[in-house]
Amino acid sequence: MSRIAKYPVSIPKGVDAKLAAGVLSVKGPKGQLQYNLHPLVKMSLDGDSATFEAMDESTISNAMSGTTRALVSNMVTGVSKGFEKKLTIVGVGYRAAVQGKNLNLSLGFSHPVVYAIPEGITIETPSQTEIVVRGADKQKVGQVASEIRRYREPEPYKGKGVRYSDEHVVRKEAKKK
Repeated sequence: MSRIAKYPVSIPKGVDAKLAAGVLSVKGPKGQLQYNLHPLVKMSLDGDSATFEAMDESTISNAMSGTTRALVSNMVTGVSKGFEKKLTIVGVGYRAAVQGKNLNLSLGFSHPVVYAIPEGITIETPSQTEIVVRGADKQKVGQVASEIRRYREPEPYKGKGVRYSDEHVVRKEAKKK
């Protein structure tokens, strides 16, 4: 059995988890998430904890039990505390602003970049060069942050572009005469 699947997932107060017909739904103060369980994984809810077990001794079943445990743990954390990613914009004239359901980015192109904010995600701009992406679904938060970063990835010579706040950009030396 997977070593990670041996540890139960504790469900905190205020979070409601229901398992019906192979679909787990978790509801909490930050939102509601659903997950379709893999057929080779057996999950059981015991009050305030969830346990996972492989149905047989196959490698796939063993791996999926650990993966399912990690995904359910992220779901419980997401609906109770939420997830966030911080992005920083570096460059002269580069800025971001939220207007309604859109994120407007000025990234040195001849046109402004407009990013439509998906459902379940909130984006804030505390300053013109900072973007904070928040949501209950860890995968969706990371995907949105990655899509915003992809518009202008940091370049290695001046470091201009959109980067994660904890990202270190390795700088190259400029060409010498």
